Amino acid sequence: MIPVDRRLDLSLPARIGVVSDTHVPDRNRVLHPGVIPCLQSQGVQVILHAGDISSPEVLDELNRVAPVIAVRGNRDRLRRSRLPEAYDLKIAGISIGLAHGDGGWMRYIGDKLRWVRYGYQLERYTIPLLELFPHARVIVFGHTHRPLNEWVGGVLLFNPGAAAEFVSPVENLAPSLGILTLVSNSVVDSKIVPIRTV
Repeated sequence: MIPVDRRLDLSLPARIGVVSDTHVPDRNRVLHPGVIPCLQSQGVQVILHAGDISSPEVLDELNRVAPVIAVRGNRDRLRRSRLPEAYDLKIAGISIGLAHGDGGWMRYIGDKLRWVRYGYQLERYTIPLLELFPHARVIVFGHTHRPLNEWVGGVLLFNPGAAAEFVSPVENLAPSLGILTLVSNSVVDSKIVPIRTV
């Protein structure tokens, strides 16, 4: 997978909304009702969607808040999405890698088998992403439905969690999204925001 280059000039500080795993309509009939108000209240200037959108109407809804840059996830492949698998972004001078994090069909299937045997292991996702985006200051991904906001060797690994509600006997993960604030060309503030029903 080769990332697509894209540059976006925003004035600093720049506020970015980060959404992933909306799963409409494959796991939820509609976009979680708290997503749009949450993004609006945060004053985002652009939205990154890290895949498993499932329906282009979700991107239309998000685009009413701010311009959207999206990649395809494993659920989007089923619908033959034309979105790229990865973006190598430059926003306000900061390098940001954006990918779903599943690594394509072969890795996805292998990962499912490892999940059954070993359970969740974060490094199965982060190591390939660090290799894919060797020069990124921030790497945004989804797929695991688990929020992550962690600096590793000078790189921010950022997963906003799933923006959809799931009924799972194994995990009780609340819906969430992320906010990145690019303060300067070297300073990034990041937070995970729980999505509340309005």
